[in-house]
Order: sequence, then structure tokens, then C-alpha cells
Amino acid sequence: MTRRTTAGPQEPTAPAPTPNAMRRALRRARDGVTLDAAEAAVLLQARGEDLERLAEAAGRVRDAGLEAAGRPGVITYSKKVFIPLTRLCRDRCHYCTFVTVPGKLRAEGHGLFLSPDEVLDIARRGAALGCKEALFTLGDRPEDRWPEAREWLAAAGYEDTLSYVRAMAIRVLEETGLLPHLNPGVLSWTDFQRLKPVAPSMGMMLETTATRLWSEPGGPHHGSPDKEPAVRLRVLHDAGRSSVPFTTGILIGIGETYQERAESILAMRQVARAYRGIQEVIVQNFRAKPDTAMRAAPDAGPADLAAAVAVTRLLLGPAARVQAPPNLVDEEYAPLIRAGIDDWGGVSPLTPDHVNPERPWPHIEELAARTAASGFTLRERLTIHPEFVLRGEPWLDPRLLPHVTALADPDTGLARENALPRGLPWQEPDRPLTAAGRTDLHRTIDTQGRTGDRRADFEEVYGDWAELRTLAEATASPTDAPGER
Repeated sequence: MTRRTTAGPQEPTAPAPTPNAMRRALRRARDGVTLDAAEAAVLLQARGEDLERLAEAAGRVRDAGLEAAGRPGVITYSKKVFIPLTRLCRDRCHYCTFVTVPGKLRAEGHGLFLSPDEVLDIARRGAALGCKEALFTLGDRPEDRWPEAREWLAAAGYEDTLSYVRAMAIRVLEETGLLPHLNPGVLSWTDFQRLKPVAPSMGMMLETTATRLWSEPGGPHHGSPDKEPAVRLRVLHDAGRSSVPFTTGILIGIGETYQERAESILAMRQVARAYRGIQEVIVQNFRAKPDTAMRAAPDAGPADLAAAVAVTRLLLGPAARVQAPPNLVDEEYAPLIRAGIDDWGGVSPLTPDHVNPERPWPHIEELAARTAASGFTLRERLTIHPEFVLRGEPWLDPRLLPHVTALADPDTGLARENALPRGLPWQEPDRPLTAAGRTDLHRTIDTQGRTGDRRADFEEVYGDWAELRTLAEATASPTDAPGER
């Protein structure tokens, strides 16, 4: 694999696999034998008839997984709106056009962050079209790099960007019923605890475990603290420990070798097996963009992408959900289906892909037709994948259960046909959602908390407080010190 870019170190060269090595790896893939990194690297280079044989093996694994999941022949997607909460970021990836700077935002007439009204407008229009997912995408902790971002957040009453993300997720839940999927970048274990109650799922691309692409000057991730592979792997582990249904994936063609690509897939497999919390793995192909340092780098080709999908499927197994974004390919839908995908990810009838604005989403009807042409049926899912809907706690926070239940088919966990989202109270379902009700919770819950010292129906549920206290004092040991009971 030799590819040169205008930004990034030259990839180490390696000889192409011998025909014997390819035959052996393909035979092991066909027979369902566990593959190691070296064999996976060989298979990632399959082309022509070898690629067809590889895809055939991967397709069988995918089909077995769908059969076991109770939805044979079904490929899923999520109907969403894309909410770019802020395009500011503290990282400097050499292929990104999503991230910008405060001066450009002002020159274009945009705010540093979307306002609450702008967020709600997008969500409401999406709900009217039948969307069920609100995909929040933003840069990593922009306040760490941009004083203007800190000032905006402080003026709006928020400590940091994640506090604003949390507040807007609650507002979307309460006022539209769309289910938030959060992509705020690198999160700590504590961050997961703050955000899990307001979002059924979250995500962050691993991209690659090739540390040299981050550590060496000229690498595509050099100068981006949140792109250190060890940091991103820690996020995957923390998501698993927090029982968060998590979406991750690899970005192929940014300068990694086939060996490094295989190692990245195996790293995701290790996390998936440890916690069973990775709900989906995205295999995304690099597409060069103008006005970036990597604008002259070649795109990852369709054969490269199909081989990466097939190897991902083989390494992760039948229970994994594997996605390839449909707007990043040119008519190559059928090869991706043959290679083992079972999901197209989020598709929007309203908003563009703000990360890849030059690549429009396919119409859902077109996607369904292309899926059917390969012998599969397209079905809508929620942002939280069906398996996690059916598992319930601890994967789904009880505060989100009414919102998910309103949209999910109770038997399959997929999106219920013809279901339309509607706003529901987030934390206190006994209080009506009115203009004077809890629609302000997105602003007050972090700063004011609950206004009473105990729930309003305390005496109805637990009895008279004075009697309980007398009973507790009577049964306490006489040697108990105050505060030790």
C-alpha cells in the first residue's frame, strides 16, 4: 500500500501479499477460522475475484447475524436531523472542513453556537417530516482554544460546551420528542454520567490506532490533542463501563497501512467483546476536500472500502452492526451490501451532512430501491439500536424510557411504523408539559435542581414522616452515635 499525500508522513511501504498468502487467508475466512492481524491485513488488499470471495464469506456472516436477531434480510437506517451545535473545535485535523474559526462564522452571519431557538427550529421541522433522531455534532471543547467560545457560554449561563449540549438535548426531548444522539468528541467517565440521562446513544469515531499519524509532524492528526489513539480508546472503554450504547468506527485512507487498519478494527473488537456496548461500527472512506491540507490526497477507492467492510464484518462477527455512509460512495451500494453491511446510518430528509456538505444524502426512497435491488428490505430504526432498546436498563436510562417507548416497536426494537415524535417531560412525568410546566428544565436542572427536599407524594407513598422518624429512633441501638444510624 503506497499512497503519498500533501500532508502527512509517507506511508511505510510493504510488499503485496503473495498469491499463496491470499489463498490461505481467504480459505480461513471461508471456514470461519479466527483471523489474526497479519491475515486481516492480507485480506484488506483483496481485489477482483479475491474480493468477491472475501465478500461472499463476510456476507454469510452478516446473514447469520440478521437471522439470529430476528430480522433476516433487513438493512436498517435512522431518519434524522443534523444539528451542528458549534463548528468551533480545539483540534486541527488536516482533512476537516466542518471546523472553522470565530472570524469566519461572524463574517458569514452565524453565531459561535446555534441558539436554543435555532436548535429547536431544526428539531421541530425534522419531527414534522417523521424524523426520530437529533444528531448533535460539534467540535471538541472549543472553549479550551477560543476565548470567544468561553465568553459566549458564560453569557448564556453555561459552564462549558457539554453543559450546553446537555441542556439542548433536554429541550429537544421535552419539546419535540426527537431522540438525541450525541457526538461531542472525547468524553470522560464523568461526562458520560452527565450525558447518559439525556441521550439514548452517543458516538465517536476511533478513526485509527496508528499513533504516528498523530505524533509525527505533517500527520493528519498532528496538533489535535483529542485524536491521540490512546485517548480515543479510553473513551470507548469508558462508554462500555457506563453502559452507553456507542457508535464508533474507522476512517480509511488517511495514511495508515493495511496492518494499521487491521489493528484498528481489532482494537474495536476488543472493546466490543469486553463490554458488549458498541452498537455500531462505521467503515468510512476518506474523501478529499478543497481548502484542506489533504486536498490533493487520493480518495479511498471503492475496492478499498468494500474490502475494509468485509474484513470488519469477519473480525467483529455476526452480532456486530456494520455501517458504510451511503452519501460517501458513487453508485457503489451493491458491493457494500455484498461485503457485509447491515446498516446505512443516519439519513436526513431535511438537513445536509455538515461534515461532508458536498455529498448530499440519497433520498430514502432511492436508498430503499437500491437496497431492494440487492435482495434486502430497508427498515427504519431509532438512534439506539434495536438490541439495546430490547435490553432496557442499564443501557437505557429510565428517564428516557417514555421517549423511546413512544417510537419503538415493542417486539423488534425498530422504529414503529408511522410513529411521530412528540414532546414529553424528561425527568418529572407527573407534571404536565405546559407553557408553565417543565419546558424550562433544560435551563434549570443543572443550576437549581429540585425545589423540594423530598418528592411531593412522599407521605402517600411512605406514610407520615413523624411516625417514621419516631420508629427509627426507637429501633436504633443506644450506642449509635448521631449520624451513624
